[in-house]
Amino acid sequence: MADIKAKLNYLRISPRKARLAADLVRNQKVQKAIKQLIFLNKRAAQPLKKILESALANARNNFGIKDESRLYVKEIKVDQGPMLKRFRPRAFGRAAMIRKKTSHISLVLSEQENKAKN
Repeated sequence: MADIKAKLNYLRISPRKARLAADLVRNQKVQKAIKQLIFLNKRAAQPLKKILESALANARNNFGIKDESRLYVKEIKVDQGPMLKRFRPRAFGRAAMIRKKTSHISLVLSEQENKAKN
């Protein structure tokens, strides 16, 4: 069984905040993970839900998987993307840098193995 992948690049949420939501769905079944993200009160929950649904669509259309109840989140990584650098005026004519961080999220779904009874 090949792994089903989906990526989201340049998400304008800092990786540290996106990891809070990503840690909740790691190693969960896909349907349970989607339900959890619907009710999660974090800004990163909506983009994570969309990438999870995209990976589910990849499983259906590209891999021909009919039984979605066997899919689970095998791996979810939140890496840092490029930083947008902005400046804010400060006292005495100085300027302070503001770093607006971005995230790259990669998701891997896999099918659970059937355990044979001996």
